[in-house]
Amino acid sequence: MTDNRKSVPSVSVSYTRTGSSTKSNALGMRPMQERAYEKRGEQYLLIKSPPASGKSRALMFVALDKLANQGLKQAIIVVPEKSIGASFNDEPLSRYGFWADWRVAPRWNLCNAPGEDGGKVKSVGAFLESDDQVLVCTHATFRFAVDKFGIEAFDDRLIAVDEFHHVSSSPDNKLGLHLGDFIARDKVHLVAMTGSYFRGDAEAVLSPGDEAKFESVTYTYYEQLNGYEYLKQLDIGYFFYSGPYADDILAVLDPAEKTIIHIPNVNSRESTKDKIREVEHIIEALGEWQGADPATGFQLVRTPDGRTLRIADLVDDDAAKRDRVSAALKDPAQKNNRDHVDIIIALGMAKEGFDWIWCEHALTVGYRASLTEIVQIIGRATRDAPGKTRARFTNLIAAVDASDEAVREAVNDTLKAIAASLLMEQVLAPRFEFKVKNPTTSAATPGFDYGEGGYDPTKCNVGFHEERGVFEVEIKGLVEPKSAEAARICREDLNEVIATFVQDKRSIERGLFDEELVPEELTQVRLGKIIKDKFPELDEDDQEAVRQHAIAALTLTQQAKKIASGSEGDEPTRNTALVEGVRKFAMDVRELDIDLIDRINPFGEAYAILAKTMSEDSLKQVAAAIAAKRTALTPEEAKELAQRAVRFKRERGRLPSISSTDAWEKRMAEGAAAFVRFKDEGRYE
Repeated sequence: MTDNRKSVPSVSVSYTRTGSSTKSNALGMRPMQERAYEKRGEQYLLIKSPPASGKSRALMFVALDKLANQGLKQAIIVVPEKSIGASFNDEPLSRYGFWADWRVAPRWNLCNAPGEDGGKVKSVGAFLESDDQVLVCTHATFRFAVDKFGIEAFDDRLIAVDEFHHVSSSPDNKLGLHLGDFIARDKVHLVAMTGSYFRGDAEAVLSPGDEAKFESVTYTYYEQLNGYEYLKQLDIGYFFYSGPYADDILAVLDPAEKTIIHIPNVNSRESTKDKIREVEHIIEALGEWQGADPATGFQLVRTPDGRTLRIADLVDDDAAKRDRVSAALKDPAQKNNRDHVDIIIALGMAKEGFDWIWCEHALTVGYRASLTEIVQIIGRATRDAPGKTRARFTNLIAAVDASDEAVREAVNDTLKAIAASLLMEQVLAPRFEFKVKNPTTSAATPGFDYGEGGYDPTKCNVGFHEERGVFEVEIKGLVEPKSAEAARICREDLNEVIATFVQDKRSIERGLFDEELVPEELTQVRLGKIIKDKFPELDEDDQEAVRQHAIAALTLTQQAKKIASGSEGDEPTRNTALVEGVRKFAMDVRELDIDLIDRINPFGEAYAILAKTMSEDSLKQVAAAIAAKRTALTPEEAKELAQRAVRFKRERGRLPSISSTDAWEKRMAEGAAAFVRFKDEGRYE
């Protein structure tokens, strides 16, 4: 396996390969599955776990217990597309220690079966009347079946929704409406599973009231990757190109790596509008075409060094050819054959649920509108396989060109790519647990390593729990959550909060390119506003607690990366380097308090990477495009600043001063004055 990587600036995270996430217990369960099975008695269960962590089998264990021991009549497994239905084929679980096998009668796997006379919806009705126990169908079939038979027909049954991020609480999302009705009726059990709980849009997956009813099982990317046997490093980066992308693709595509290339949607800026020619262009760049393999349909290409590449083309408009290639990729006899295929070229396929363990490089051309889609694509490369020590995701993006009419779109794509990179960094890092530092009551927590010298009661400590993949960080002045819901958000959903923040266009534009920025305008005002909008049911103190926890997690990850990359040069960041980076940051400051964290621009390190990645001209053009549309203080921002000024007065006994030498105090004073002016002008209702 080659280690000759094309040079692309990227996030690079390494893991210690403990092997724990691939080991099974006496019942044949891996750690994530065991964690889910411990919660099998819950009526509403939400499993959040990365691709390849074994969610399908976790559901089998839970469903079999619900059918045998919890009085449920049947289990209905709902998947987003037919190809994913194969994940729920028969499994001889008893062979590995479980007390039952997973069986789905062929007629009830509607992802494979043609359905009864009258179609698949009628088959669902026939299943509900039968004595059989398990049915597998698509989200679409299930939606139509609920419309036809009503929610009452599903009483006393388990409904398991795979790839749950396809659901939303929006009135336009039919599956989301049905699930809301099921929860309101309270006569079914629900298991929801996802590898990517945040959505590319801003729509919540569940309403806050419904979400509160679910018991969550969370297995992090860190736990999954750190527990692998072979894969030890994951790189994530973006690469800017000029002209047709196929001309530059070999700058990032190493033919010796097992690669999935996703070409751009024909409506996107990066597309040449001729997808067939794009595939031909990629093949020509790789070598000399030798024809197609008659058995698999794979394209055979001889490289300049004499190797013959086997390339699967899933873009071909000829359905028969495409289906033959797709079937060859799914051939179970070839699953463990590393030499079966070398490169897969796809457009809409080979994403969610696609399993090719040998994939080392997911190369995506053009920005993808959804963070969920990016996570799913990255998940194709993060399977563990013998001899596979590194994997990477590269996003190829068209550089900003002043002569391009779509400069605004190009700038937006650039910002979105940076947001995705920031978020994936957060997802891949260990989880953060924050505690308020109290010199008289704070103490070490068993199981945490506090570094050389151990726990120091006089300082803000950073502990790390290797097995759980969790940081424990003490912060002075931290507001702790009071309600159970705020505590749950701080414990489980900080990445969802950070996802919303880094995707907020005004925040990332100002964080990257506003030289006059006072960081608190983003860390306190903008993030505070986002959290008020996202969690209106929380009181002001709990909203502030969530804000502080989220900005602390984002800032500590960014500062640790900065320290680690500075000490390591261009070497990949080791798992221990990130841990030491968080510790060093905490030790280097006189006191780790929330005010200090709020005074750091959370996008500063992202700008440093962008400056290395993008040409100087392109960088200037992006900055100019953003500066041209910069607006003065809005009434909404003035109101937020005025509220911060009130909090300032409550804490310090005086109002912020307009003549203060402290930039943040001066900004609050300006905001409060603007608020009064806007109010006098009748700008507020």
